[in-house]
Amino acid sequence: MTWAPDQTRATNMPGMPAMAQAYARWVNAQGGIDGHELRVLTCNEQNTPTGAAACARRAVREHAVAVVGSYSQNGRAFMAPLEAAGIPYIGGYGVTEDEFTSPLSYPVNGGLAALIAGHGMQLAESCRKVSLVRPDTLAGDRLPKLLDAGLKNSSKRGAVDIRAVEDATEYTAQAATARDKAGTESGCVTAVLGERTQTFFDSFRRLPRSTGGARADGGEKKDSVRISSVLGSVGQPVIDRTGGARSPFEGAFVTGWYPEADDKSWEPMRKVIREHAFADNRVDPNDAGVQTTWIAYTVLKEVIESLDTDTITGSRISEALDQGARVDTGGLTPPLRWMYEDLLGAPDFPRIVNHAVTFQVVRKGRLVAQRPGFVDVGPTVTNRG
Repeated sequence: MTWAPDQTRATNMPGMPAMAQAYARWVNAQGGIDGHELRVLTCNEQNTPTGAAACARRAVREHAVAVVGSYSQNGRAFMAPLEAAGIPYIGGYGVTEDEFTSPLSYPVNGGLAALIAGHGMQLAESCRKVSLVRPDTLAGDRLPKLLDAGLKNSSKRGAVDIRAVEDATEYTAQAATARDKAGTESGCVTAVLGERTQTFFDSFRRLPRSTGGARADGGEKKDSVRISSVLGSVGQPVIDRTGGARSPFEGAFVTGWYPEADDKSWEPMRKVIREHAFADNRVDPNDAGVQTTWIAYTVLKEVIESLDTDTITGSRISEALDQGARVDTGGLTPPLRWMYEDLLGAPDFPRIVNHAVTFQVVRKGRLVAQRPGFVDVGPTVTNRG
């Protein structure tokens, strides 16, 4: 099963179930996974605990062998039913604590913890002061310490913490506060509001310039405010929708889990999308949710092939992962393995095995690498606060 919220007022990830269905069409056209037909169930998680629990119960009822490449902020609601039924959770988006604590969770990235800690490291190189605008939620409460840990790697002071309602329709007050607190001398405003990040920066762009001449276009002037975010809150699809090279995100810093969208490592995924997603515009190869789903199903495929058995069960999949099944994602992540010695063991995030991020920047309307390769944020996540 693959689940994600769709048509809600907060973050929506319809591309994840759609990518799962395209993956199934592709792999079944090749004869399945080690001869097994892949049947994908999808579920609208609705961004509610009730919706997440309902999806998990359906996975149990329909005997799913794994939940793969999914998005939910409601870890407590979905993880308990999966654990009771022995169903592994492979490659969730990484937004809940449960994804990094449950023994049946196998994350393919470092989640928001890695992104935010890495973003602090990225901003520390260019920003004198930083304002962080983040959701006024339990998950959002974790973000300031993680960002500060990255900033303090370069002896920078902590960011100004500005809370915001996750599903607001405008953020004028928060935008003004963020700009004023960051200052106009090499100041940076970062927003991590999921799908509402675009709404925030629209409010930011509309602020009157009389209080300091701040710019939201990412210009290099010393007296301007630079904007930034992380993948999932800002990505290539958002940049394209907001004007490309004329987007307000031009020049913005962005921290991601994976290589930039134009990297050749994504070509196998792009080929599957071209041939098996047909005209489904939900499946955008530049979307972080779609990319995470591709990687998660890569894990599932390699693990099932390693089993070499006629009967596939959730317990057999999780046992293989626990015993050291190693997955090569073709350069999209470092090699993945979930044995005890591979776990980062960070407070609150013990099951992180991939603590690499990428530093990107928006240039001429495209997210491109600010520096080549991966940056290891494991020590920063572990020693935060």
